[in-house]
Amino acid sequence: MENTEAPPGVREAEGPGTGSGGSPDERRLLVVVHAAFLLLLGSSFARFLTRDQGGPRTAWVAGLFAVFALLYGLGHLLAPPPRAGTPPGARHLVWLASVSAVWAALLALAPSATWCAMPLLFAGLYALPPRIAVPLAAVLTALVVVSEVRAAEGPLNPNMVVAPIAVAAVATAVFVHLQRQGTRQRALIDDLVRTRRDLAATERRAGVLAERQRLSAEIHDTLAQGLSSQRMLLQAAQRVWPTDPETARAHVREAADVTARSLAEARRFVHDLAPADLAGQSLPAALAALAERESGPGLTVGFHLVGDLHVPLPERTEAALLRIAQGALANVREHAAATRAALTLTCLDEQISLDVADNGRGFDPAPTRPATLASPTARPTAAPGRTRGHGLPAMRIRARQSGGTLTVESAPGEGTVVTAAIPLAPAEAARTGTSYGPTPEPAA
Repeated sequence: MENTEAPPGVREAEGPGTGSGGSPDERRLLVVVHAAFLLLLGSSFARFLTRDQGGPRTAWVAGLFAVFALLYGLGHLLAPPPRAGTPPGARHLVWLASVSAVWAALLALAPSATWCAMPLLFAGLYALPPRIAVPLAAVLTALVVVSEVRAAEGPLNPNMVVAPIAVAAVATAVFVHLQRQGTRQRALIDDLVRTRRDLAATERRAGVLAERQRLSAEIHDTLAQGLSSQRMLLQAAQRVWPTDPETARAHVREAADVTARSLAEARRFVHDLAPADLAGQSLPAALAALAERESGPGLTVGFHLVGDLHVPLPERTEAALLRIAQGALANVREHAAATRAALTLTCLDEQISLDVADNGRGFDPAPTRPATLASPTARPTAAPGRTRGHGLPAMRIRARQSGGTLTVESAPGEGTVVTAAIPLAPAEAARTGTSYGPTPEPAA
């Protein structure tokens, strides 16, 4: 199951109020807020005892101070603030209303409790949406201003009116800005998680399609080719069995050999190994063996090596060239009506190329459909718009996956030449002593 949880560090940026399981920064912020509340509460109570005590309401005020402190402490234990971006619960709203009501009553009896409004302002701005938190901040600020003016002695100090409003405005603006920024950040995190999930799904689909394409090409070049050869040989044996049993038995033996090779290919295909023909021998030897196998009554296949192959090629390149040769010769045998074919492996300074040429009927290599690639040896009399097979697209894919190209030259009645050219990697060229400079022109 896919993990869509936000990465570490991202969850820590969600804001305060996530409980004891929050980040260290959140815990430090809560410690500072609670310490500030205790300092403000203690200084307010001390000021009341030094300036406002002596009246009949002293006991009530002291009791309200105690209730206020108790409510504040219990609220953070029993009704913690909600996680950032989530609406506050009913328990937290009840606590916020209760502690605000107690503070308002305390303020009416003891103006010394004025600055205890700051923790309430913090709690309201964090827990409530801006459309409710801003009016609450305005009410708290108005109560503070009224309390300051009521308790003022002598001429009115303008700072008693301006300072609470300025502090509340700055605090409200900062909190609203942080809240909106947190909302945008959470939206970006959600988008990042969705994008990561979609990217993983896209990569899985691409991997499935690539594997299907590989399986399709492998089956076409191994099992399908072998079954086609067996069918042709068995049909030939059936036709000549009444008149020439010896020739028919030879066809059956050859079909059995094809079956054995196909079985070996299937086993290696299941285990995702290199082609069986490349086990224990080089690419030129495998191509020579392929040419010898494909030669028979009516078709002669030759192999030529041009240049020297000093070091082994990468397994992927060898497998691609061998499969291309197998696919091209299968098309020659089944469709071209050719009597001769030639495999030519050319080792140049910068690339290795394979040519598969035949003297068959040829065809028009132009595709009949934009999305359909022509087979190099399809019959030229195919109906318009007909798909010409899977052979050439599979060859092109193999060449492209190895960093090379595949070209087809043909014309009706003039045979076909399929050329796969794969560049050598710089490391391979260095080991063979070749360079990537200009190739000298041959002498006239």
